[in-house]
Amino acid sequence: MPALPLSPDSSITLEEYEALPENERAEVFDGILTDMASPSRVHQVLSMELSAAIHAYLKSKGAACRVFHAPFDVKLNDDPLTIVQPDLMVVCDSRKLDEKRCNGAPDFIIEIVSKSSASDDYIKKLYYYKTYGVREYWIVDPQRKSIYVNLFEQELLNIPYTFDSIIKVGIFPDLTIDFHEISALL
Repeated sequence: MPALPLSPDSSITLEEYEALPENERAEVFDGILTDMASPSRVHQVLSMELSAAIHAYLKSKGAACRVFHAPFDVKLNDDPLTIVQPDLMVVCDSRKLDEKRCNGAPDFIIEIVSKSSASDDYIKKLYYYKTYGVREYWIVDPQRKSIYVNLFEQELLNIPYTFDSIIKVGIFPDLTIDFHEISALL
């Protein structure tokens, strides 16, 4: 993702970020603003199906956790400013939520890889999500038809699965996602 132009010695502030046009999709890593591409059709189908499955589970359990999808900001750090827009996230602590964003780490994040976001999802976001306290992070890669599960609390990184797998969500006792069923819709 290309960094957006700023003066060479400056980092973007929260006020500058909030003043961006509404149709501009961007994230901030350590004060550096990064442009985001629009998602593809496959990305949208995956996002919708995963969101629906997680939402249905949470609703059936009467859980306090909520699922959100992009674009919804997550402010991981104030100084230097770090704001991301995960494709999907689950937040179980409602005190982290305000009208604009999640302030602090969500419990569970799913990123759906696109050609332009691969290095961000596999490397940069893995680092930031682990560093700032996300409990579980999935990287769903439709090109490779793979899913990498990261259970940070257990120090288990990049557990590989395929689109034929049924995968248990680690932060919930009985939630599984059937990727074979979802991939049939692609």
